[in-house]
Amino acid sequence: MQAPSLFWSVLIGAIASARSMTPMAALSAARLLGRHTPGKLALLDRPLFKYGALAMGAGELAGDKMKTAPDRTVALGLVARVMSAGIAGAALAPSGRERAGALAAVATAVPLAYLTLDARKSAMKRIGQTPSGLIEDALVIAGGVAIVALAVKPDRRG
Repeated sequence: MQAPSLFWSVLIGAIASARSMTPMAALSAARLLGRHTPGKLALLDRPLFKYGALAMGAGELAGDKMKTAPDRTVALGLVARVMSAGIAGAALAPSGRERAGALAAVATAVPLAYLTLDARKSAMKRIGQTPSGLIEDALVIAGGVAIVALAVKPDRRG
């Protein structure tokens, strides 16, 4: 059974709603493992982008646990989600539908950022900032890795 054409783009947008850098880190890891995305983006083959995205993904996970970490719905947080979701959504869209994939991912990421923030705040009240963040990290990383793993294919160029 084949997934609907923008299915993976919408799902990666949901991941970006909670962790803006996880979609880019997951795509970069896939490229480093010799996988290719359905959507064509030369950016994914640039070493600075691949390694930078991995570093930013790890940094975001650490920074999120700090008491001074801003909410994901502040302007800069939303801009990061728009950019990450757009790039990842385009990469996971079928070839020729990259723009539609980017739009679908962004349209998912931005409103869900508010819902995931509410869920996180609720969890923080019950179990604290660090435990709720670690649980959210585990769910988001697992989801991002699964989505990318299911959406990409082995690189047959070499």
